[in-house]
Amino acid sequence: MNYRHSFHAGNFADLVKHALVLWLLKTRHAAGPVMVLDTHAGAGLYDLTGDAARSREAEAGVARLMAAEARPPLIEALASEVAALNPDSQVRFYPGSPVLIARALRADDHYVGFELREEVAGLLRESLRDFPGARGEIGDGYDLVRAEARQARGALVLIDPPFERPDDYLRAAETAGAIVNADPDAIVAVWTPLKDLETFDGFLRRLAAATTAPTLIAEARLRPLTDPMKMNGCAMVIVNPPAGTDAAATEICGWVADTLGDAGARAEVWRA
Repeated sequence: MNYRHSFHAGNFADLVKHALVLWLLKTRHAAGPVMVLDTHAGAGLYDLTGDAARSREAEAGVARLMAAEARPPLIEALASEVAALNPDSQVRFYPGSPVLIARALRADDHYVGFELREEVAGLLRESLRDFPGARGEIGDGYDLVRAEARQARGALVLIDPPFERPDDYLRAAETAGAIVNADPDAIVAVWTPLKDLETFDGFLRRLAAATTAPTLIAEARLRPLTDPMKMNGCAMVIVNPPAGTDAAATEICGWVADTLGDAGARAEVWRA
């Protein structure tokens, strides 16, 4: 399964990922200035009349989010960010992690997002142009994020690959492990699709081999994991989760599964 940010922008998995990222950033703010590092930043801001219109996944994701009447606080926080970018009440623009984070940065905070593809890196820089604390860089995020993390204690690191390469699961696990092993104060959040249990369990085994740091797994399953060619759900795997992560993830994943899932959809939050 190829996962291109622009094609899937605003889908249910983005809602899980971005609502939890906003909460993690807010929580991290309590400890002082924050450095956020993003291995696979993408374009930063998405026009849902572009690639996403072909997949129609935003219709089943962010469009339903904005139409919902009863939204719990952490889901409401994401809806407010989407509304701020769509003042005409239409849902045309959706913020990726770079723009969401950049909008929430304080004066002493910083964000660095990496993007491997040159054409997308240009879009990333353009989306961050008005945010002095944020920058986009071209290059291999797996390698570059490690160097940046060594310069900033207690970084919040996002690993969100497109899973187009056969070694993405391995490199994601190794990168997360290397960062928290070098800096026990770092928090690493890894997004993964849920296609089948064998693939996901293999990733968790690789992560467990890479680090013994505490790990929380937050799953939102919209349908049974019976078709490995479909994204049947998604997970956020958080290494060194801060206090309150269990409750935050339960609120977010529970709402997404209950509101957007098929019959039998469920959320599960657990510790490895």
